[in-house]
Amino acid sequence: MNEDRPLTRLDMLRFARRVVEHQAARQLALMDRWIADEERREAERQRRLGARKAAAEWAIERGLSGRSAVYVHVGGCTGAGGGRAKGVGREQAVRALTEEGVPACPLCRPDTALGILE
Repeated sequence: MNEDRPLTRLDMLRFARRVVEHQAARQLALMDRWIADEERREAERQRRLGARKAAAEWAIERGLSGRSAVYVHVGGCTGAGGGRAKGVGREQAVRALTEEGVPACPLCRPDTALGILE
């Protein structure tokens, strides 16, 4: 810009346009980042949902020793002891609750889901 002449109205308008263009570009980049973050969160939620659906219908959680059964769970129960829970069929879950005396998980209540009331 020539320092000898004063800024014209047109000069100021062009400057204002560049400022707005710069701000808009920054806002669009921010929105794109938010969208990408949300897409990642949604993909993770869908992955977890798919894993939960793929879980066995019922599970028996073993104690730390791996020998004795601690609880019977509805498949996908968040209270199941991670790697200590093994997926089982309906008959095995009913047998564990009724014949083997394994307690039902107090969170997911598989005895209620199976129709076994104490």
